[in-house]
Parts: sequence; C-alpha cells; structure tokens
Amino acid sequence: MAQKEEAAAAPEPASQNGEDQDNLDDPARLKELIELPPFEIVKGERLPVNYFKFQFRNVEYSSGRNKTFLCYVIEVQNKGGQVQASRGYLEDEHATAHAEEAFFNTVLPAFDPALQYNVTWYVSSSPCAACADRIIKTLVKTKNLRLLILVGRLFMWEEPEIQEALRKLKEAGCRLRIMKPQDFEYIWQNFVEQEEGESKAFQPWEDIQENFLYYEEKLLEILK
Repeated sequence: MAQKEEAAAAPEPASQNGEDQDNLDDPARLKELIELPPFEIVKGERLPVNYFKFQFRNVEYSSGRNKTFLCYVIEVQNKGGQVQASRGYLEDEHATAHAEEAFFNTVLPAFDPALQYNVTWYVSSSPCAACADRIIKTLVKTKNLRLLILVGRLFMWEEPEIQEALRKLKEAGCRLRIMKPQDFEYIWQNFVEQEEGESKAFQPWEDIQENFLYYEEKLLEILK
C-alpha cells in the first residue's frame, strides 16, 4: 500500500510591493494575472460534511486531495491554573499558504510568556517539509507551547526529505500520531456542520481501521 498523494504546484511568488516579476507590459500576461482566483486561507468553526468525508478520509489513493484541512483546539492556562479553550478550522486555498503556517500567522501569531499553550491539531495529512520547518522553529523559540498533531494520512511518506522532517518534528518536542477511528468521530462531532442543529452519528468508512493501522506502522518505522 503506497501513498499516492502529490502536492499541488504553487505559483511563482510576487515581489514585496505586489507586482509580479514577469513582464506586466505583456497584455496576455497581465490578463492572466488579473483572472487568477484570490489566494486566501479559509477559516471557520465547522466545515461542510462533504469536505470532511472527502478530505479527511485516510485512504491509500488520495488523488485530488491537494488541500490541507486543519482543525485545532487551543487551551491556554494561566499561572493560577485557569484554562481558556478555543477551537476552529483552517483550509488552505490554491496551495499558496499552507494551513499549518497560516495557523501561526493568523490564529496564534503571538505567545504570552506568562501562559502555557496546549495545542492539538487534527490535520487531513501530515506536514510537508517546509511546514515542518516552520513548526520546528516555532517550538524552539516558544518553550511554553506544547503541540500534538494527529494526522489522517501521511503525506508523501516515502520521500527521504519528508521522513527527515517528521523525525526533526519529534526531536523538537512535537507529538505526532495517526488518527484512530475515535479521532475521526471527534472531528465529526466537534468540527463538522450538523444539519438543522441535530448531531448525526458518525458513520466510519469500511477501511478506516485497516488504514489507521497501516499508517501507524509506517509512522513508527519513520520515527524509530
């Protein structure tokens, strides 16, 4: 069983002042830039049912799943032991900024050294090498942050660069594990839209347990 997921190619970056490096005097190029869809990170409290069923499914062949969906729970504890919790989800669009990086840029851009942050991510697939590097840098400089990442699938796990990135995440103190069927049910109950305010029972797909065991074995092999 081999991972078939491929990352979508990201467009070339623009310059700092917003002008593309290509020749803007070319009418065809200018028209192409104008018609590009907006690059954005989608945020919310609950994601649509169909998005969950497609994007989070821990399948072997993940063709078309070139986005990352990240559901998060943040628990902030003060010195008195009081805890404030918040939750939500992020979805990256058009592969320009990944959800993992967007979390630190938009959801939790700053950390109060007087507080303790316990963060849990439920992510459709494991981080790419660049996102792993950003996570590592944040953990190294933020000693009061504890991060647990639960992933539905391993992203391009056969690539040496990805394997090394996952090992470095562990070394930096990030806890990594594959989602169990119970974790998918937790997402369903807490992060997925429910019709007419009524919570419907989670219906696990046929190979959910088999695929969990497969990815769990692969992750253990990588991290050993």
